[in-house]
Amino acid sequence: MDNKRVSRRENEDGVSEAIGFMLIFAIIMAGIGLVTLYGYPMLLQQQSSSDEQIMEKNMIVLQNDLKSLAYKTVPYKETSLKVGGGALAVYNMSYSTDSSAFVIADTQSTFTPITFRSGDLRYESVSAQTGISLENGAVLLRKTTLTGSAMLAEPRWFYDSTTNTAVIYLIGFNSTEMMSRVGIGTVKMALGETDYTEYEITAGDTVTVHYIPDTAADYSTAWNNYFANSLKMTDTGSGYYKLPFDPAKTGKLVINRDEIIIKSV
Repeated sequence: MDNKRVSRRENEDGVSEAIGFMLIFAIIMAGIGLVTLYGYPMLLQQQSSSDEQIMEKNMIVLQNDLKSLAYKTVPYKETSLKVGGGALAVYNMSYSTDSSAFVIADTQSTFTPITFRSGDLRYESVSAQTGISLENGAVLLRKTTLTGSAMLAEPRWFYDSTTNTAVIYLIGFNSTEMMSRVGIGTVKMALGETDYTEYEITAGDTVTVHYIPDTAADYSTAWNNYFANSLKMTDTGSGYYKLPFDPAKTGKLVINRDEIIIKSV
């Protein structure tokens, strides 16, 4: 009788240990599943957001280099940077007719209409679904899955109402070959051809600026907001913005054209 009681107790202890192990194992697997389901995507999203913020800062640094070349006529600049989560590529101003363009014209044909294709330094991330460009002196941001764009840093265009003078900088990129970079690299830029031209604008003449976006990188919303809000230009329709010249006085339009040679990225 005593032997039967001992055997039954040992069997019950074995069942309890097996159930306990299964419960602990199930809890551990459930925890791993929850981390995989919710934690890992959040970690990837955080990493993508971090890569995007780093590239925004990198583009601001490159914009400062561009200012030194175009505005201060420094002959050469280079900056080391890390490109994470995507790729940085050079799109030449003369490479494709689909690249972004700025069209400047006047109603009285004082000067021949100017069509300037700028090209850009463009970062694109598939994971973050983000595009960031240094285009014609401005740093621009867009979401590849959404419409619209934003200007993170403005170019150096301005209008002086006292002298009735507008100054426009047209800055384009060129390189000897197609270039792109993933990881750590050095962006080397040199000042190429430059041109400085003044145009006398007669009283009552209307000068317009029109932005034509790249088919693969549309920043029209950012540029149109810059024209309307920062430069106080008037939208005349279909994306043509009128410079705020005083119609009662003669004015001056100054256009600086600069070519930036990208030697490496």
